[in-house]
Amino acid sequence: MAKHFDLAIDDTSFAYTPKADHIAAEAALDGIYVVRASAPHTSGMSPAEIVTAYKDLALVEADFRGLKAIDLDLRPIHHYNENRVRAHVFICMLASYLLWHLRRAWAPICFTDETKPPPVDPVAPARRSRAALDKASRQHHPDGQPIHSLATLFDELATLTRNTIVFSGGARITKLAIPTPLQHQAFELIGAPIPIELKPM
Repeated sequence: MAKHFDLAIDDTSFAYTPKADHIAAEAALDGIYVVRASAPHTSGMSPAEIVTAYKDLALVEADFRGLKAIDLDLRPIHHYNENRVRAHVFICMLASYLLWHLRRAWAPICFTDETKPPPVDPVAPARRSRAALDKASRQHHPDGQPIHSLATLFDELATLTRNTIVFSGGARITKLAIPTPLQHQAFELIGAPIPIELKPM
């Protein structure tokens, strides 16, 4: 606040005078964000493209939330060795890339907006498609199956277990839980068969 006042202080008094022109100039900018781009690769970008690129940082923040708290819950690890730091960052980036693909592949069974309308104005709030609003309103697909977030879909997939049964004579068999229709659909959407057995890499 000091920039908006002229101060007069001595041994016995204190006085201040508001700088009316400074206050008026700042009031004119209330509620306005100024985005300044100085990186070389931004020199050919239009103002709308710069604003769009800035707003895309929200996707990076969402990825970090997904990695650390919501979807994967990768706990913080305090590394002090350069190679371990690089390896940890690599694993986080690889997980983020995997989630990016899964969100797109599983969009039909999740709340993901599959037909997001293009922005008319990069400054205006993002709009959702009619289909996405319907998903949020209904909470269920037309067949009655619930629509999932990525976290609840992971919970559903976690019930697809492989159990080892040991008989009294020592014989062992491995039995896969019967996949639900949702689990079948999730694997079909990523174009992979449900693994019947674990294979060494």
